[in-house]
Amino acid sequence: MEPISETLKRVVNAPAFSERYEKMKAEILENDEVQAFLAKNGEIVNKAIVDRGLGKLYEYTTQNHDCETCENVANCENIMKGYVPKLAMIRGLIDLDYVRCRQKIIEDERREVSAMISSMHMPKDVLKARLATVTYDHNTRVNLGTAANTFMEELKTTGKLPSKGFYIYGEFGVGKSYVLGALANELAEQKIKIVLVYVPEFLREMKHAIQDQSLQEKVDYVKKAPVLMLDDLGAETLSTWTRDEILGTVLHYRMAENLPTFITSNFDYDGLEEHLAYSSKGEREQVKAARIMERIRSITIPMRLSGKNRRDG
Repeated sequence: MEPISETLKRVVNAPAFSERYEKMKAEILENDEVQAFLAKNGEIVNKAIVDRGLGKLYEYTTQNHDCETCENVANCENIMKGYVPKLAMIRGLIDLDYVRCRQKIIEDERREVSAMISSMHMPKDVLKARLATVTYDHNTRVNLGTAANTFMEELKTTGKLPSKGFYIYGEFGVGKSYVLGALANELAEQKIKIVLVYVPEFLREMKHAIQDQSLQEKVDYVKKAPVLMLDDLGAETLSTWTRDEILGTVLHYRMAENLPTFITSNFDYDGLEEHLAYSSKGEREQVKAARIMERIRSITIPMRLSGKNRRDG
């Protein structure tokens, strides 16, 4: 049997193989980007280095695809999906450094933004909202629209979160939750962590959390969020316990720590105070309701959102 080394020599020295090799080499060296790289490193690159690095140059030309037509990383043509090769001189030899492609950077940034928002029971369409797509009626635009932009500008200018969020109130279906989602996404793009909570479901979950002993952990997670957004406060039927021990605890902590809090409700301040005064048993406890409202007033700026019901089609 012929030794493998002799077989390789025979194949390599065959005229057909040599011809294909030289043709491939010529195509690689005619590549504009390869030529630019070799010219840039002309002082140290010689024929021996080029011959030794031909495999890397070939890999570069076959894996350096145009990302303009790539819809997503999953459909990437490269062997290392989402990465493109960059030619480099490493320890005097031609080598490759793989970096994220344009599409992967976009997708990674989207994932990072999504990861900054912890959503508890919120609908998916709300989580896709952006301030640029929010529509207001004329009166609301002057107030809420301007305030939202001012809030974001202060954050970007100072690098610090304003201590007060908004209390957004208005009729059913006018887009209050959507505005919260839009604000959440704008903040997430600034790498701010947000906890976005649909209040009625959250309070129901707290009752079950007693049984699995996760109550304190969940309350702490919500109350200590860098930015907390409470959606649809007042839509739930409150027990004395959920009002005082859950809602009251969360709001007191955020007031004491000057943590920005955003709240939406169908009620204005006075209407919510009246709602909070009645427990699920029908008992009226005005003092306790006033205590909750004192905390809400101290950490939010009231903003009325008006307009047509967007859920009617």
